[in-house]
Amino acid sequence: MKFNHKMAMLALFSVLALAGCSSDEEKDASLTDGSLNGANGIGDASTSGLNGGSSFGGSGLNGGRYGARGANGLPPEFSDPNNPLSKRTIYFMLDSSQVQQDFIPVIAAHARYLLANPSQHIVLEGNGDERGSREYNIALGEQRAKSVAGMLKAQGVSESQLSVVSYGEEKPVAMGHDESSWELNRRVELAY
Repeated sequence: MKFNHKMAMLALFSVLALAGCSSDEEKDASLTDGSLNGANGIGDASTSGLNGGSSFGGSGLNGGRYGARGANGLPPEFSDPNNPLSKRTIYFMLDSSQVQQDFIPVIAAHARYLLANPSQHIVLEGNGDERGSREYNIALGEQRAKSVAGMLKAQGVSESQLSVVSYGEEKPVAMGHDESSWELNRRVELAY
């Protein structure tokens, strides 16, 4: 079998995935404090329309046509734009994994739902924008997802209800190469 670029990338990704499974909780301070490139990014997500009452990437529900439960088996409050449960995307500042104050009520609402529904499971999908190396963005996406998971666990959610995955820059919701696109790509999506 001939060794080529694709095989090298697959091997590198496998090593990174295994490294992400480490039980070592040590963090690179530059991943969490926003010190790498300054404090560019979203200011107040509640007024900039970033979360707009629905999630990105097709995980939103389709009105009420599925009856009492939505397409993902979720109750109708997940499709009510006035309910914090309908917000399933948490946005982050540039080079940061710190959850902004605007998203604390959203995470708290999801924690209450998970506590009331112990059979429910959530995948926290960490993402980054296209800037930085692939390795850095995978690590930053993981730290972002772990930050949200930590807040959920602090409110009593069982670790068995949570999974963390990082896509780095591989699953953008905005394809542009400007700040407005990058803001949308720096996120954790909550997938039930």
